[in-house]
Amino acid sequence: MRKDRTARGRRRGAAPGAVALAAVGVLMVSGTCTSAAQDRAAAAPAGEGGGLSGAAACPGVEGFTCATLTVPLDHGGGVPGRLGLKVALADNAKAPKGVLLFLTGGPGQPGVPFVARLSQKLAPVLKDYRLVMIDQRGTGADALQCPQLQKEMGSSDLTPPTARAVTDCAAAIGDDRRFYGTSDTVADLELLRRALGERRMTLDGVSYGTYTAERYALAHPQHVARLVLDSVVPQTGYDPMDRAALRAAPRVLTAACRATGCTTDPAADLATVVDRYDNGVDVLDALTAWEFVDPDYAAVIDALHRAAGGDPGPLRGLIAGVRQGSAATAEELSQGLHASTLCLDGRYPWGSSDTPVAGRRAALEKAGAELTPADYGPFDAATATGLGSMLSCLHWPRTPVPPLPPEHRRLPGVPVLLLGGGRDLSTPLEWLYDQKRLTPRAWVVVVPGAAHSVQNRAADDAGRRAVFDFLLGRR
Repeated sequence: MRKDRTARGRRRGAAPGAVALAAVGVLMVSGTCTSAAQDRAAAAPAGEGGGLSGAAACPGVEGFTCATLTVPLDHGGGVPGRLGLKVALADNAKAPKGVLLFLTGGPGQPGVPFVARLSQKLAPVLKDYRLVMIDQRGTGADALQCPQLQKEMGSSDLTPPTARAVTDCAAAIGDDRRFYGTSDTVADLELLRRALGERRMTLDGVSYGTYTAERYALAHPQHVARLVLDSVVPQTGYDPMDRAALRAAPRVLTAACRATGCTTDPAADLATVVDRYDNGVDVLDALTAWEFVDPDYAAVIDALHRAAGGDPGPLRGLIAGVRQGSAATAEELSQGLHASTLCLDGRYPWGSSDTPVAGRRAALEKAGAELTPADYGPFDAATATGLGSMLSCLHWPRTPVPPLPPEHRRLPGVPVLLLGGGRDLSTPLEWLYDQKRLTPRAWVVVVPGAAHSVQNRAADDAGRRAVFDFLLGRR
């Protein structure tokens, strides 16, 4: 799945094309792959969450109170322990339209560090809504820590990790890794609703946050007023082969080229480069990162054209720069949580994470051999089977997985805004329309020149205006 990466500009001394793509700057950490939340969990009994506690003004954010939501490690009650999740709440507790719960992406991003930025973006509706944000379990100050996996993948979904980094991460988290799926987060959100005393909430999710919002709506339809789904991951789950993005890349690059008046054929150049240099994973990783820097993809289009003409140097520099710029701490985006959640939620060529590890590689190779160009477009089967999230879960130790809701059960009949950027490769428009088929009351808004995370990042205000109109009932 995807996260909202916020570019912070070029780093001094970085490789060509390097940009900082992590979400929020926090303190660097080191050490073994554990979390403070797990340490607290080991000493506390399981059971119903204890509600919100420790309320105090949020440091540096006027008009918001920060508190801790206590939740059980195991919502089933079989394993003792509790987690403390940080929550930021606007002080207008009597807002006429109730709570607007904003869910960030990843999985692995926190929510509370974004509250100042999002409160500015959503200001036109915040007299009517009480904005609430939460650090989902395993994120933020209590992020699951996996130093080597974090170093290798940074903020990327697609950079391939080493098997050792994955298995070390899973071993250090231990058996508790089975309690970091989306179903656990959904149960946490229901405890948050009860602690807030709200009968219904409006949920606004971005990227993986859309999947969390969908899963909450499926589990608790009576407690949902509206849904904003921005940069949609469909409720059926993400495709670990990323086939929609592979096929969408020519469309996105061609549209960007036409809009900026470039004179090359980026779709043809892309096909030539992948065929000549066998670098599909690196190119796709660079493309999905670059949309956070420039949704016109100008530098990528130029580098692809030069590489297709026989000069791969600029493209290699851009790929190296993206890798360097994608560095992120676990507090910014926890790769330990990212792997834990995706491997619990996902369905792979070998099945799920409770499938024995020994047979997974053969199943993946068989699935790759059955792919055709209709599946991967200008890329190749090696790209589809070699992406980072796929390889993380290939090596993830056998873990019991929770039952998932029926994939094709329709969302409840509440108003839903499906919002997408026309140049989004992280969550391509094909996913938005997949979700539309399962959404009875969908309003679709596509912003042509925008990429990922329309509310937060689009230069065009059309998407944000659509959100405001939707939330205020003007549509």
